[in-house]
Amino acid sequence: MGNALRFLYSYCCNPTSAGDSGSLGPHGVSTANVGVSALAHDLFQFEITSQVPEGLSKHVVSSKKAQANWYRKLLEAWGEAKPPPKTPDEASRFVIQTLKRHQKADVEGLLVFYGLPLPHTLVQQPSATAPTSLPEGVNYELQTLPVDVKAVADGDTITVYVSTTDPRESSNVPREVQLAAVQRSKARAEQNYTKADALHKKITDAGYRVLNLQNQEILARKYRIRLRGIDAPESSMQYGKEAKEELAKLVGGKCLRVLVYGEDRYGRCVGDIYCNGKFVQEIMLKKGLAWHYSAYDQRIELATWEKEARAKRVGLWASSNPEKPWEWRKDKREGR
Repeated sequence: MGNALRFLYSYCCNPTSAGDSGSLGPHGVSTANVGVSALAHDLFQFEITSQVPEGLSKHVVSSKKAQANWYRKLLEAWGEAKPPPKTPDEASRFVIQTLKRHQKADVEGLLVFYGLPLPHTLVQQPSATAPTSLPEGVNYELQTLPVDVKAVADGDTITVYVSTTDPRESSNVPREVQLAAVQRSKARAEQNYTKADALHKKITDAGYRVLNLQNQEILARKYRIRLRGIDAPESSMQYGKEAKEELAKLVGGKCLRVLVYGEDRYGRCVGDIYCNGKFVQEIMLKKGLAWHYSAYDQRIELATWEKEARAKRVGLWASSNPEKPWEWRKDKREGR
């Protein structure tokens, strides 16, 4: 086992050659492997001295006796690994798997100590099925967590959350958010809820949130979505309440597929929303709870669905001349 550790320690800690593409961090260690190198070094030292590294206790909950137990397990598992981990993602998965029965706060604190990816930021392994191509004009796709009905602002705007385990999100989580999430977990383990709440505020201020779903805490990123191509009555307008309630009924408690085309001037993502295979904008238009927003979207199918609702005189079309929300907003801005 010592030979395996010495080999990896030498591999990670030797300065990169001129042909290496990675940059150098402290002590001439490649920044791509600094976390793996530090872990390998400390395991090598533990094999000799039976001492855990100084400073670790600031990041974890358990005692030094418990920490020594972790290092014995890691040392044994490292010697059996074929091959041993060489990248930060591999090392992170190695630690999580080896210490899977230990407290979450301890495991995440250990990862932070070595600068290794946290569970919610690990890049997922590629699936066997290739992703389907996106429609023309789509910038990216969001797969949301279940939507809270309280997050439906009106008939055309909702707030959604996307798990940071999503491959698109995992590499973009700010370091301070990752650290705050780990510290919050540790504070909760210590029943220091005042500190945990303060850390969660820091997380939410950064546009993230820790959600509890099925007794599992998930770090998620917040997105405000403006439904592309429709304009629903404002909440205080006629049929505004009905439009909001219908959208809440459609998406509440469900995971959504959102195809994002861009952003509006308020920083909201403008996108098409699909729920259980149904196109949400289509339902809102056919029920007469939204206009086709033709000033910004010229899709023929949206115009057709609005005409069908008009012909049936459903929803807001029960009135011969319903007030248009864009005109209502203009009047409000101009104080009329």
